[in-house]
Amino acid sequence: MPRIARIAPGGIIQHVLNRGNGRMKLFHKPADYHAFVNLLADTAEKVPGVRLLGYCLMPNHWHLILRPSGRGELSAYMRWLSNTHVRRWRQHWHSVGQGHVYQGRFKSFPVQDDAHYHTLLRYVEANPLRAGLVRRAERWRWSSLGAPNAPDGRPLLADGPLPRPVDWVAIVNEALDPAPLAAARESVKRGRPFGEPAWVKRTADRLGLGFTLRGRGRPRREAGIR
Repeated sequence: MPRIARIAPGGIIQHVLNRGNGRMKLFHKPADYHAFVNLLADTAEKVPGVRLLGYCLMPNHWHLILRPSGRGELSAYMRWLSNTHVRRWRQHWHSVGQGHVYQGRFKSFPVQDDAHYHTLLRYVEANPLRAGLVRRAERWRWSSLGAPNAPDGRPLLADGPLPRPVDWVAIVNEALDPAPLAAARESVKRGRPFGEPAWVKRTADRLGLGFTLRGRGRPRREAGIR
């Protein structure tokens, strides 16, 4: 399991994820997903300095693509989102005092704001397709591809550094080439910045993430990450 990255300065895109404790399901029924997506809209209002560029909720984990505007914004956003979700989850399932909901603190990985951003967005939005939950990625109702607005109608998504191509839905439904798919997975496994090599090196040095670039034995695949 990768060590938790330091929070990057404002402006750097972050791939953020967390999963249920012990592979526990976080979402059991459509209402659970709907509540979390509405909570994303609530969080954007509470912490407006963070922009949501993409997301995907899976049964036992979720991915967010966020762009904080300044130092401390990402921590504030994730603290409010996670604490509120845990509190409401416990109230709904009558599980107060019965162990952790999440496996631990969220993980975040810096992402370069060039074509790597599109690769990551495609990787995140295609998660349900790779997992065999749907036959078309846009049919998954709990992702930025299937639901760009909250169930209550509030807009969720901010503009990213690059516009989505007009044929974006078709692109997401095409299998990622092995090399970018492996690079995206490696970023998650190692906690490594995701981008072209020189940018990765500069960003790792800047944020004290040099340990993520060093070689080691074959990393263990994170459960549930596709």
